Amino acid sequence: MRFFIELSYNGKAYHGWQNQPNAISVQEVLEKALSTILKNNISITGAGRTDTGVHASQMFAHFDFDGNFEPNDLVYKLNSFLPKDVAIHSVFKVAQEAHARFDAISRTYNYKVSTSKNVFDYDFTYQMHMPLNVDAMNEACKILFDYKDFQCFSKSNTDVKTYNCDIKEAYWTKNSDQLVFTISANRFLRNMVRAIVGTMVNIGLGKLQPDDLHKIIASKDRGKAGFSVPAHGLYLVEIVYPDSIKIN
Repeated sequence: MRFFIELSYNGKAYHGWQNQPNAISVQEVLEKALSTILKNNISITGAGRTDTGVHASQMFAHFDFDGNFEPNDLVYKLNSFLPKDVAIHSVFKVAQEAHARFDAISRTYNYKVSTSKNVFDYDFTYQMHMPLNVDAMNEACKILFDYKDFQCFSKSNTDVKTYNCDIKEAYWTKNSDQLVFTISANRFLRNMVRAIVGTMVNIGLGKLQPDDLHKIIASKDRGKAGFSVPAHGLYLVEIVYPDSIKIN
């Protein structure tokens, strides 16, 4: 039987989601916990591969297990077993062919930028204390909808068949002394959100004009886009699946 597990994690201590040969990952920690509690060798497949230091307020993974357990009881035991920076929210049965990665309809990320010095959030936001033109940044966001190929924002030497992504929403909001970038798409390339944000920051600083984004995207050249902002300001916040995968 196949199950989905919903979780969140503070990515500060982890070298990303995916198992690494010589570094701790969220996947490794969760697999060890599941294997210990269910007394079976459990492998999990995540909805994505967040990079080192990236956080997730909503992440999903699937695993197969043919034994019996009570979902709420498993959630309680996992949360008791796991470290304080990983939390399990739910476990539920899904169709056998359901896939945490490939069945996702959309994913949404937030990137947080602090516009004034804050001693409590420097580990969780990008500190940018120079004035940013948020209107120009939001004007640039609209240009993203004109394109599908975002190779210019992809990490170099990435093994993907296509650089096409269908961006569904992209915008900046200001809340007190913090700016938040929200972006949703059917899929994301490696480093894509952080490269987009770096380019947007350059636009907000006046180093680039919003219309420059057309040339940057058309170039398909990572070197033409902006810098990659730090990972610790990035959060995976929502993953959407079709209702049909869940078994009541």
